[in-house]
Amino acid sequence: MNTTIPSRPVLRHSPDGGVTLSGEWTLAGVLQTPALRPALLAAARTGHWDLSAVTRLDSALAVLLWRLWQGRFPEDAKISPAARATLEWIAALPVDESASDIRQESALGASLRRVGVFTLGVVRNARGLVELLGQLTLTVGFLCRHPKSIPWKEFSANIYRAGVEALPVSALVGFLIGVTISYLSALQLKTFGADIFIVNILGVGIIRELGPVLVAVLVAGRSGSAMTAQIGVMRVTEEIDALAAMGVSATLRVVLPKVAALVLVMPLLVVWSCVAALLGGALAAWKELDFSVAYFFSALPDAVPIANLWIGLCKGVLFGGLISLIACHFGLHVRPNTESLSRRTTASVVSAITLVIIVDAILAVFTRNFGV
Repeated sequence: MNTTIPSRPVLRHSPDGGVTLSGEWTLAGVLQTPALRPALLAAARTGHWDLSAVTRLDSALAVLLWRLWQGRFPEDAKISPAARATLEWIAALPVDESASDIRQESALGASLRRVGVFTLGVVRNARGLVELLGQLTLTVGFLCRHPKSIPWKEFSANIYRAGVEALPVSALVGFLIGVTISYLSALQLKTFGADIFIVNILGVGIIRELGPVLVAVLVAGRSGSAMTAQIGVMRVTEEIDALAAMGVSATLRVVLPKVAALVLVMPLLVVWSCVAALLGGALAAWKELDFSVAYFFSALPDAVPIANLWIGLCKGVLFGGLISLIACHFGLHVRPNTESLSRRTTASVVSAITLVIIVDAILAVFTRNFGV
């Protein structure tokens, strides 16, 4: 009697609890019969398998069976030569232990892995910043020998974008911050009868600490993100590669003008914002403590030593260099896709603000004996 083996996959349960597979077991065939996959998974614990009637077994179903069998052939299994050849090929493949390690990874291991990835990222970015700083140093040395190559147009354009266009927002924010701090301080000082110290609190706090940090945060969010996005777009559109093909240094034409311009305008923005903040504080003090604005500014030089101004200006120069270096570093490492551009821009702003706050805290410790 001639028996016809069906081409479609068929699963049967034998009376002794075994499983018999016949036909062509392919991914397409199983997808056409949705009930086969759960039936196959339910038969995973059985010890008797008969695959002698399987005429075809593709790699997808072979991997599924091999995983159901936990990486070893069942005892007394009857397997057709074609199916056995496919299964032996799957068994010979190297085991991907990384996936199982991740699935079995404990909460502590996952936390340590994230810390390690973050640490390696910080080290990699720090090395990139040092390399960029070295390239800038070599470029400055080249310009000292060839002053005609100084990119004055790019330098002036970045001064306008990073400095002049930032004057309104920095003045507005500084003024409102000064009003807020003065108002809150006045409420406390009136309680203890120490109204006169409002000048000291506002002068030292704004000129020495709050002014530089406030301007740095504004510049990082405004100019730093713009620098990263601009250089990133140049990477996406291959303009950086085009400059290199023409023999033009991207460090000279793109990076150096941005860094130099931000280093120059940051101290000026610090002074501008401090003046606006002190003016707002003086108006709030006049309203709450009945101090005239003229008295406030006449008492300011005696209450705030000049060293505080120099500390604030030095912080402005340092913060400007850090923000521009970080912005250019992340912009130069943008990959040619829009997702990388958005991620690098966000990372640039977050990294710049975080580093500014860390550096400011360190400087506050080392300069605690100056200007007090």
